[in-house]
Amino acid sequence: MPVITLTRSGTIACRLLLLLALVVTTYATTAELTHPAATGVNDKFAHFATFFVLSLLADLSFQKRGFDWKIWVPLVFYGLLIEVIQYHIPYRSFSLLDWVADTSGLLIYALAIHYPLIRMPDRR
Repeated sequence: MPVITLTRSGTIACRLLLLLALVVTTYATTAELTHPAATGVNDKFAHFATFFVLSLLADLSFQKRGFDWKIWVPLVFYGLLIEVIQYHIPYRSFSLLDWVADTSGLLIYALAIHYPLIRMPDRR
């Protein structure tokens, strides 16, 4: 069941936003920093929030499919790919905890939206 039901133009808009978010995320995670990066909890929260939003946009972009493995597996590997790329960039570094934070954002999105602990009653 989708979070909300979108029109065709709404779906196209979400797909464009997803593409933009992926481009911005890729750039932000591979560009040389001109200012100090977030560290500790702030850094992990940024990873978590980024992948929560990417999950939402992917879910809205492919509503007919549902939030199945064909959506979340590529996002998990995208997070890992970012870390592998950062390993090969001299001014960045690989962090397994960053990938865990990425995956946590995706997992919490799936659990909160698609498998909520509290079901809202139907208002019929």
